[in-house]
Amino acid sequence: MSSELRGSQAEQFVPPGGVIGIVGGGQLGRMLALAAARIGLDVHIYAPEKDCPAGRVAAKTWSAAYDDANALANFARACDVVTFEFENIPVSALRQIEAAGTPVRPGEAALENSQDRLVEKRFLKSIGLNTAEFRQVDGPAHLETALSHLGEGFLKTRRAGYDGKGQIRLVPGDDAAEAWARLGGVPAIFEQRVAFARELSSVVARGLDGTLKTYDIPENTHETGVLRQSRVPADASPAVLSDARDAGERLADALDYVGVLALELFETEDGALLANEFAPRVHNTGHWTEDACITGQFEQHTRAVCGWPLASTHRLCDAVMENLLGDEVSTSLERANKRSVTRLYGKREIAPGRKMGHLTHLKHPRASA
Repeated sequence: MSSELRGSQAEQFVPPGGVIGIVGGGQLGRMLALAAARIGLDVHIYAPEKDCPAGRVAAKTWSAAYDDANALANFARACDVVTFEFENIPVSALRQIEAAGTPVRPGEAALENSQDRLVEKRFLKSIGLNTAEFRQVDGPAHLETALSHLGEGFLKTRRAGYDGKGQIRLVPGDDAAEAWARLGGVPAIFEQRVAFARELSSVVARGLDGTLKTYDIPENTHETGVLRQSRVPADASPAVLSDARDAGERLADALDYVGVLALELFETEDGALLANEFAPRVHNTGHWTEDACITGQFEQHTRAVCGWPLASTHRLCDAVMENLLGDEVSTSLERANKRSVTRLYGKREIAPGRKMGHLTHLKHPRASA
């Protein structure tokens, strides 16, 4: 990096040997920390949990609550830039980090628009992306109306739901009061069920200078709301894949985003795309990039938030990423073959449905770009 460029971007560029802070201590933080170390950066993890998976591979771990103002300020001052690895972090924590003088990338707009499903859906529609029909639900009467107008669908909590949690599938005639109580009587959204041909996702990197690089679009399979498999290339038409790429890039630009994000999409039976939800972070459907692309999503996110140029997203081979859930981790080594890469997350406790690691099966090499 030239001295002139370093001088003009003194408050934006994190030099090799700098410190990147990651809020959150799970497997995404762990993989980000490992990627950052490979390109010469130290990592500090901030998480309430002790002995978290990310903390065990970082230069330093700060174990404190997300509302501990002193700990957040000290963490911020120890880092050149801060990012986060999951979206259920209080926005107030990021504001306190920024108040201490350390930039947070991506910014709070991405977090605020992804934490509430109703806000998220409205935002996606505001930037021209189509979604399934939805209704705000604040009680059984609202739910009855939504069921009568939209038919079969899903009642979901507006906040804190993930991997199929916090949602109930309903059909007209179901007891709205009982469903509302079963969800916990919290603010909710009802989303119309979509008949779709396949699930896709657009995994996009956006640099500090606005440069965009998008990975090849994976096709994803979920079971009971949990991702089981992502594979590339997706079995979709070139036009649909182009539209998926454009949708992810439109979202990144609208958020003035810095880093990697993922937009989950439904391809309907007539070839249209509906935006489902987005994650303002590296994403499970992008795990295959670590082993099948010149630059994986974890290094790419790190480069982006540090103000570095984005690197190539060229895919070197076809790939299938398979999540290891619960006890499946115990047989992961036997399930791998000579063209598989095993990545385990270092979690101490095995629980049913818990993501414990993944396998990436590498297939046919691609011709060079």
